[in-house]
Order: sequence, then C-alpha cells, then structure tokens
Amino acid sequence: MSDQLSDVRETATTERAVRTQDDILRVATAEFAANGYAGARVDEIAARTRTTKRMIYYYFGSKEGLYLAVLERVYAQIRQVERGIHVEELSPDAALRTIAEATYDHHTTHEAFIQLVSIENIHRAEHLRQSETILRENATAITLLEQVIERGVRAGIFRDDVDAVDVHMMISAYACFHVANRHTFAAIFERDMLDPDLQDSHRRLIGDMVVATMTARRGS
Repeated sequence: MSDQLSDVRETATTERAVRTQDDILRVATAEFAANGYAGARVDEIAARTRTTKRMIYYYFGSKEGLYLAVLERVYAQIRQVERGIHVEELSPDAALRTIAEATYDHHTTHEAFIQLVSIENIHRAEHLRQSETILRENATAITLLEQVIERGVRAGIFRDDVDAVDVHMMISAYACFHVANRHTFAAIFERDMLDPDLQDSHRRLIGDMVVATMTARRGS
C-alpha cells in the first residue's frame, strides 16, 4: 500500500513539474518574442508564471537554456504539423499544395514563431546553432519535400531542376512575409495581410505559386 501511495505521489509531482515547465515555456515564448534574447527578463517570466527565478533555472539551467528550450518548442510545433500530413496518400501536386497551405496556416497564426526566427537571424543564428535537436528535427522538413518532389519527377509531373531546399525557401518566405512585414506593408499599401477576409485567397495563392513553379517546363 505504501509503495502504491508513493507511486501516486511521484506521478502527481511529475505531472505538476510538466505543467509548470509548459507554463514557463508558454510565457517565455511571448517574452522572448516581444523583447528578444537580450531584452527578455527572467524575473518577468517568473512573475507571470507564479514561480521563481530559481525554479526556472532549476528546470532550464540558465536564461540561455530557457531560450533554447523555447526555440526547440516552437520549431517542434511546425514540424508536428508537417508530420500530420500523409503525403503518401496524395498525388504529388496535391501533397505539395497541402504542405504549402499547412505551412501558411501555421506561420500566420503563430506570430511568436516568426518573431523568434527574425531575432535569431539578427543574431546570425548563434543560439539556434547550439541546438542539435533543432538542426536534426528541421531536416525532416526537407526530407518530406524530397519525397514529394521525387514522386512528382518520376511521374513526369514536376521539373527536376528545383530541389527541396528551394521549395522550402519559397513556401517559408511567402508565409513568413505575412507576419514579419505585416505592419510596414499595411502602412505603405493600406492592406493588412492578416485580414481574415484575405486568408483563403492568400492560402490558395501560395499553393498555386509552388505547384505552378514545379509543373512549369524548364525554360518556359
């Protein structure tokens, strides 16, 4: 009986620890996205999570450790979206369109992700390069596209002179632009790229662009 009670207590403690860490990461994501690595304050994160700075360092080791955990979490979320697409059940062009549209939906609804990517680019990815998890996990995005493109090339649907990294760049550039350049674009052109009324047409457009690029004949 005492062993069972001990197991219950240990499980409850573990679950509380997981919930606490999730809460810290959620708040830290917003803090780092809003203020950057240098400007973010661990004291502020502690205050907003009803925990302590000491507890945050217990879980994540340091401010940099917390920041890396935030980066790993946000990158894992988009990779999870990609893993949910069963490309093998779709034709190559439909699979490519689905990946493009899913990426667009993720990026335009996860502003913090785009902000964190922008911050890392400002700092030349000095923190991101330290995470083997991110580097390893992001390779799956290219692998997924490679599978789709190879099938399309074999079927005579896709051109064979554009690789998966180029396609990934096209999709990411379009989707990221909507968030990263939202306010300057609106100020200049008086159009909010995240206006709900525009989302269906913008989502279709990225699918059209990528499929049209891959089905165009070389030199046409």
